[in-house]
Order: sequence, then structure tokens, then C-alpha cells
Amino acid sequence: MRKFIVGTDWWTDCDDAVAMRILARTHKSRQIKIEGIGINACMEYSVTSLEGFLNTEEVYDIPLGIDLKATDFGGNPPYQKRLSVHAKKFKNNKDASDAVKLYRKILSKADEKLEIIEIGYLQVIADVLKSKADEISDKSGLELINDKVSKIWVMAGKWDEENGKENNFARSSRSAEAGNIFCDLCPVPVTFLGWEIGHSVITGGELQQNDVLYQVLIDHKKPDGRSSWDPMLVLLAIIGNEEKAGYQTVCGKASVNAENGLNNFIKIPDGNHKYVIKAKSDDYYKNIINNLIRTI
Repeated sequence: MRKFIVGTDWWTDCDDAVAMRILARTHKSRQIKIEGIGINACMEYSVTSLEGFLNTEEVYDIPLGIDLKATDFGGNPPYQKRLSVHAKKFKNNKDASDAVKLYRKILSKADEKLEIIEIGYLQVIADVLKSKADEISDKSGLELINDKVSKIWVMAGKWDEENGKENNFARSSRSAEAGNIFCDLCPVPVTFLGWEIGHSVITGGELQQNDVLYQVLIDHKKPDGRSSWDPMLVLLAIIGNEEKAGYQTVCGKASVNAENGLNNFIKIPDGNHKYVIKAKSDDYYKNIINNLIRTI
């Protein structure tokens, strides 16, 4: 069984929740195992709302971590407070582990290589890469990721143009710096799914009105569905093969400007980075995702 750490900016947008349903259901059915989830955008109800959502999916066993410093992304979505009523274990954000420590703990204990899925900002992974040996492990974060991670799947960037600009890299000075550090330091293969891939694939509009996830979309004012950046990245990672998932790939070396978050890509045949290009129609991806998240 393939194992994952998941990072999410569980914050204002609703595509994270659509993606989290796919992850929760594949974890619950034992198609994959999620070893932990790190929240990399922090607001009042971050941890309790994520736990609450997972509880509605009957998934209770996933450790949660958070970057408590990540309060500079803004927003106050109503669905976060609504979902928090379903929380049982956590009372507030401080009840969760520090995300960097959670990642280091999971990696240090892993007896086989796992994968990382990132559908949010990259500062937690960047901080892991920069981390030194500590009480958790005598290895640096760079060593842990090199030894214990086989691949990282990232929703970030805009790869169909030079100097592409996308939220997960360019939201703030911290996200830009994190993207720069990640692209420069990450020692393992990375596949990026960019803004241009998910923007026109609209999912979630077929949910029943009594569905918790439908209420999330309503609160985000997207009752007819939302662009599928995060669900498409999650689905790609779960399938684990870009071609089988319906994509072509471009290999090379990605870079992110540390000051403004603009991304660029140098094509290299054997490069450690890839970005994907859709090989199927939008309806192809839409129908798969809608089937995975349908109301049960």
C-alpha cells in the first residue's frame, strides 16, 4: 500500500475540501494510507474544521499538524466554523502538532519510502528541507526526504507561460521564498500540476444538497462547482503515473523567484522536475472526480 504525507492550505477555498474527500475515501477504503496531514495556512478554525470534516467522512486516525505562523494569508470562510462542530479530539489549533515536527517524525519512523502530496503553500516542506538533526532524528530534513521520500506531487505554478504567476507560489513573500527553497533543494522527483490544468475543470456541482461538502461549496459561493486544481493533483498522485492519469509531461528544472513567486521552467530530458499537460478533455477529469466525491 502506498503511503502519503499531505500538505494543505485548509483555508478559504473549497477545492481543498473536494480533494480531501477523495483522500479520505481512498484512505478509508485502504487504497492508500495517509500518515499525516500538515496545514500550511492558519486561521481560527483550521485544525478543528479539518478534523470535523474528516470525522464526517468517518476517518479518525490521521495525525494533524499545523504551521501556527502561517496567519498572513487572510480570509475568514464560513465553512470552517460550520465544520468545527464535528470536531471531537481537537479544541483549537494549538492542540495539533507542529507541522515540521510531524513531518520529521513520520519520515524518521518510515520503514519504506513514502510520497508527499502538497495542495497548499510550500513553507512547511521548505522548513523540513532546512531542518537540522534534533531529538526526533539525527538526520537533517534534506537527508530524511532523500532517504524516505520517493516522489512529491505539487499543485502550484503556472507552466504554460514564462514568468507564470499562481497563488501557491506568489501569494506572499513567505510563499515565494518557500517555493524558491523547495525547487532549489528538493532532492527527489517532483511533478507539478499548474493553474492552467484545473481552472476549466469544474467539479462538485452534482452533489446532493444535504451533503456536508455541498455546504462547503455553497459557503464559497460555488454551488455549481469549483475549479479542480487540488482534486486533480490528488487524483494524479493516487493513480501514481502521469500517463495513466491522462497527462503528458514536460521534464526539466523548475524555479521560483524568491521575491515575487513567479515560476519558470528549463526543459531538460532527464530533469528531476515535471509539469503536466492535459491529454484528455475536461469532461474526462470532471467525470472521474464527480464520481469519486458523489453523495453516498
